[in-house]
Amino acid sequence: MIEFQNVSMEYHTGTVALKDVSFTIQNGEFVFIIGRSGAGKSTLIKLLTCEEKPTEGQVLIDDFDIARIRRSLVPYLRRNIGMVFQDFRLIETKTVYENVAFAMEIVGRSRRVIARRVPIVLSIVGLREKAKALPGELSGGEQQRVAIARAMVNNPMLILADEPTGNLDPTNSETVMALLEEINRSGTTVVICTHNRELVDQMKKRVIEIDDGYLVRDDAVGGYLRHTPCSTPDNLPPATTTGIGPEGRQP
Repeated sequence: MIEFQNVSMEYHTGTVALKDVSFTIQNGEFVFIIGRSGAGKSTLIKLLTCEEKPTEGQVLIDDFDIARIRRSLVPYLRRNIGMVFQDFRLIETKTVYENVAFAMEIVGRSRRVIARRVPIVLSIVGLREKAKALPGELSGGEQQRVAIARAMVNNPMLILADEPTGNLDPTNSETVMALLEEINRSGTTVVICTHNRELVDQMKKRVIEIDDGYLVRDDAVGGYLRHTPCSTPDNLPPATTTGIGPEGRQP
């Protein structure tokens, strides 16, 4: 479970990115974070990945306080979070297989486990036949599917996607969103920061809107445009234990 409790965030430059933001995301939810550029969406992501710490308030992931977590435990937290970026961030000199395998290598998985897991994940995203290809030989949609495979290969409890369809055409955008929705159905929490109005309207998921650092809307089932006043959903599923502690989630 993710909790933001009266969170404010001010950068050293004096820019205030978030102002007294509070919300809860239950395990297994699919949530869109929307808002114009500079509204504070990326700051939310940075707080969840421990790149930044809140100036005020608390950010909790399964009761782990981001502001107080020991630096030595940050890698254990991050291995339970899969990241998907707008610009893919694949290693150009590594094959598709090697890019996905690298995410397992850096958390110490054995070669045997990697050899068993990577082909399965590549099959899930429809790229098993591209295992030996380099990123430059793939389309943008295929590169983003590799990025999703990399994000999910360690079986994280949470996937964070920052503008995952920003560099894709409508057809590939729909494919990527359908894949993330399928991953969510397996129990993984998915949080997506996006400007893609059409997909938000189409998917009808929970929508949290940030404007000038403030939370201005939280709809259990919403569209990109605001139709109702800010409200907290009261029909969310109960929290469950996910095991995001230092031992990590079991594969």
